[in-house]
Amino acid sequence: MSKEGKEHHDDESNEQERIEREFDSIVSGLSLDESAPTTYLDELDRIDSSDRFIAPNPPRQSPRTFFLAAQRAIVRWFKRGYHDDDGVAL
Repeated sequence: MSKEGKEHHDDESNEQERIEREFDSIVSGLSLDESAPTTYLDELDRIDSSDRFIAPNPPRQSPRTFFLAAQRAIVRWFKRGYHDDDGVAL
């Protein structure tokens, strides 16, 4: 092996050793204690199941009552006191 090839190999092995040392120092600080009664995923499931949205179930309307409700909403919209800044142009 040439001198240049050997130096390149030494640089790679030194880099690999440095990476392994850093990894070992990171891993040594981790706690592998599995004695906790719940895990992070269990907590996420509990939060997800407790925050369920229950959609309202409004009573059915006949076409006539639907039309009348829409008509009342439109009349209320036209009779409101402020028209300048709503961004609607008719």
